Amino acid sequence: MRLQLALNVSDIDTAVDFYSKMFGTEPAKRKPGYANYEIAQPPLKLVLIENSDGGGTLNHLGVETETSGEVVDAEGRLGQAGLDPTEVEDTTCCYAEKTETWVHDPDGASWEWYVKTADAEQMANSVRDGESSSACCTEEPMTQPAMTASCC
Repeated sequence: MRLQLALNVSDIDTAVDFYSKMFGTEPAKRKPGYANYEIAQPPLKLVLIENSDGGGTLNHLGVETETSGEVVDAEGRLGQAGLDPTEVEDTTCCYAEKTETWVHDPDGASWEWYVKTADAEQMANSVRDGESSSACCTEEPMTQPAMTASCC
């Protein structure tokens, strides 16, 4: 079994360029206005965030890794590919402590590359050194490609 995630994109060529770089592979099938990737790794994790005013909207997308080193490697690869990731940070959000980096696709969808390092008792985002960061898993859907600190 494989879970499918279908995204609407505004420009197929720009999107194929982005996702090929992000996942390090080319599409398995490419037709006019269509591209299909068969990615064995990483497995997909589905997260549901209740939002009575914004149900049916995208909050963000994520790739969960097994180690912090994989997050650092992903951040380096994404940066070398010109995708402008955020820096790797240790954060607490969505009831988990994480090491993470973020990148936005050409249409502004937020992608989180992360490893969960521990459970946490809080939903709100904070950087572990005590500094506050932006809202975590807010009720507001991600609608613009601002590279502010984000969290699932």
